Amino acid sequence: MLLSLAQPRLLPRLPSPATATATTARPRALALALAPRRAHSSAAETAAPGRLRAVVSERAVDGMAPAAAGQEGRPLRVGLVCGGPSAERGISLNSARSVLDHIQGDDLLVSCYYIDCGMNAFAISPAQLYSNTPSDFDFKLESLAQEFSTLSEFAEHLATNVDIVFPVIHGKFGEDGGIQELLEKANVPFVGTPSNECLRAFDKHNASLELDAQGFLTVPNFLVEKDKLARSELEEWFGSIGLNKENGKVIVKPTRAGSSIGVVVAYGANEAAEEAEGIFSEEIDDKVIIEVFLEGGCEFTAIILDVGTANNSEPIVLLPTEVELQSSITNDIQEDTIFNYRRKYLPTQQVAYHTPPRFPAEVIDCIRQGVSLLFRHFGLRDFARIDGWFLPTPATSLTSSENGGKFGNTEYGTVLFTDINLISGMEQTSFLFQQASKVGFSHSRILRTIVQHACSRFPSLVPSNNAWTALSRKMQSAKQAEIIQNDTCKQKAFVIFGGDTSERQVSLMSGTNVWLNLQGFDDLDVTPCLLAPSNGYSPHNEDFSGSARDVWTLPYSLVLRHTTEEVHAACFEAIEPERVEITTRLRDQVMKELERALSKQDWFAGFDITDEQPIKYSLQQWIDYVKEAKAVVFIAGSWWYWGGWYHSIAVGICRSSLHRARTNSF
Repeated sequence: MLLSLAQPRLLPRLPSPATATATTARPRALALALAPRRAHSSAAETAAPGRLRAVVSERAVDGMAPAAAGQEGRPLRVGLVCGGPSAERGISLNSARSVLDHIQGDDLLVSCYYIDCGMNAFAISPAQLYSNTPSDFDFKLESLAQEFSTLSEFAEHLATNVDIVFPVIHGKFGEDGGIQELLEKANVPFVGTPSNECLRAFDKHNASLELDAQGFLTVPNFLVEKDKLARSELEEWFGSIGLNKENGKVIVKPTRAGSSIGVVVAYGANEAAEEAEGIFSEEIDDKVIIEVFLEGGCEFTAIILDVGTANNSEPIVLLPTEVELQSSITNDIQEDTIFNYRRKYLPTQQVAYHTPPRFPAEVIDCIRQGVSLLFRHFGLRDFARIDGWFLPTPATSLTSSENGGKFGNTEYGTVLFTDINLISGMEQTSFLFQQASKVGFSHSRILRTIVQHACSRFPSLVPSNNAWTALSRKMQSAKQAEIIQNDTCKQKAFVIFGGDTSERQVSLMSGTNVWLNLQGFDDLDVTPCLLAPSNGYSPHNEDFSGSARDVWTLPYSLVLRHTTEEVHAACFEAIEPERVEITTRLRDQVMKELERALSKQDWFAGFDITDEQPIKYSLQQWIDYVKEAKAVVFIAGSWWYWGGWYHSIAVGICRSSLHRARTNSF
């Protein structure tokens, strides 16, 4: 809903879910007409039935056919590959949607591809990415997608129709070196780490052995292979590290899977063995690693950005994030003790994120130094994410004399690294964007920086990268000149979401999507806002009917949370004087490191956001502020989160209504 508060009247009401169904006969046409950010389709959209043909290279830009690779004015062609055979393909689809939203433009053309559970490759349209679930997606493949007969044919198609591939397949075939090896054999440039290095880093047990050999503290673990489980050996391992074989607490997880899939807590050797057998029977993996449960530890994760020139790696670690697990109101012990799939990707009040962590400065420095060393040692490229634990009180199994000189020991406790993520999740609110936004990168800028760095590593892509950079700068200069010539005054707009109803989490997701889409329009100055009860949210009280309400205007980074409760708590944390001092110091340090390195790259466009503090208003104060600013208000209700073409239409309607508000009211 849109409100112009310059005068007391409502703008035309947007269509309801019921009336919207009448438009489904032509959803894609409406979506493309009303959503400027999705102006380019993939090869699959325009290919003749039953066959594939390259159409990206035939596209016109500014009325002219694309030039040769070395000629000025040529857009970059990116192949976005998602899906995969693992249970993580739902996360992969979400990542692909986010990447598509934030990198495509007149200077960068995206073609989309999908690999299903059976390892069959398809060319798909961007609109298809917005199916709600993997099942919905698979259902539409036969009728709407163009299938390749083999993966080799798929790779050959990529070699002639895209400049570079951006793989966003998580887990099997995406992070184990599978897709990378396929692309390497076809000489197709791609974003991310090469195949051999992926294979070495992705296996948790092998990576642990490598960490130990390189002098890092590691979590004591035991490898179990399918059909080779010896319970007596497992019991001996329990005893060797001081764990009770009857009830010692351990973590059981696949060695080659991500997103916390298959990760469980077990008590004692027998239960650990049973959980391992469960992973085997579900065919998640044929190797399982059993680790000591790090009681009292604090989990963290850190994004690394490679900013080196050519193939000279120069990793810079962004501000790490502390993952705080909060007590559940249930008595499910396992749910209360691990950062599981639900807590990572779904709205829940059982987790909170702190960027930077609430650790001593020496510990944060140790984390950043260790992550950088690991990135170099494993030969990672472009970007990655590494997870680990900080133990204020070291576990008994880590206090032996032989561990005294290993990396990870600090005055304040022990730092351990546990998981290397070759393709970090790229959902709208993922760690990548949370941490990048703290140091000056919007979604679009961090993703384009990653793509441009990847292009710079391939000599064959230097002309394409230079031409893309030239086109991007030309377009930006023209845009700025137009703004100056027309003396354009930006329309102030507020996107408000949250509230105190049971639909507040959907409202947050809706508002986040609308706000991010409206960010792409230069004639708008858009501010995200959280509506929240003045006395805060309580997990034990869902009745806020008698509560006064506040409105918080939010900086970019604070919007990127899964729940309104997280956003609300982050607002208070962001204005605590001690946290402000620590965050400012660390942010300035990281941004100086980034600027020093990226200034050597002629393609770097600079930082594009600032990390300001949130401001709290009473509801009436905020209304007065909006009136004074002659602003337009977008109220994000739950139905705005509908995926795909309907959301594209919503953004188009929003733009149209904003235009009417400006024309009629001011």
